[in-house]
Amino acid sequence: WEYGGTGRRAGFKIRSLRWCGFDSLYSYQKICVMKIFRNLYEWTLTKSSHKKAPWFLSIISFSESSFFPIPPDIILIPMVLAKKTKAFFYALVCTLSSVLGGVLGYFIGLILFNSIGIILINIYHLNDSINEFKNYYNLYGPWIVVIAGFTPFPFKVITIASGLFQLNFIIFILCSFLSRGARFYLVAGLLYLYGEKIRIFIDRYFNFLTILFLVLLIGSILFIKLL
Repeated sequence: WEYGGTGRRAGFKIRSLRWCGFDSLYSYQKICVMKIFRNLYEWTLTKSSHKKAPWFLSIISFSESSFFPIPPDIILIPMVLAKKTKAFFYALVCTLSSVLGGVLGYFIGLILFNSIGIILINIYHLNDSINEFKNYYNLYGPWIVVIAGFTPFPFKVITIASGLFQLNFIIFILCSFLSRGARFYLVAGLLYLYGEKIRIFIDRYFNFLTILFLVLLIGSILFIKLL
């Protein structure tokens, strides 16, 4: 550490990350990410008994399907762990809210792609892949919705693409219910059956699970870019 600057800029500065126990900027950023996820996990555990907790879960699930970057599983898991008797109710909240949010994403792609949709697509650097993706969508649209809705791939990209490429709306709704319901009820069912063991496992390997989630998320995006 060193002291420098004048006025508002005066204060202590970090001369080297290594002095603070970090081998590199990457190590520092990784620890910061872990801390954010850990704090979110513990905060959700403490707030899950609040009477408005289902509304919070619903808002996250809804927004994640159309514009929000954080998947609802991060909120669903600690809520079920804290109140196992409501596992399947929370799964229902996630499913219904996610599909409704998907409808919003669908109409963003159908009507507002050039103003709003393109911004959300660019966040994941998928703009250059849109034309190639269209060909696959025309051939396998329903399957893409089913598979993406069940995996860590950002579902908002699929909902917007479904509207942009005008996938049949009824088919889109049915596939969304199938994939999102299967995902959330699977998570809730496993937590209901093995909640305490899973809680211990998460606490023990939290950093590894966070890295695994990020790898799967980034990998799914890269997979679409390489199609």
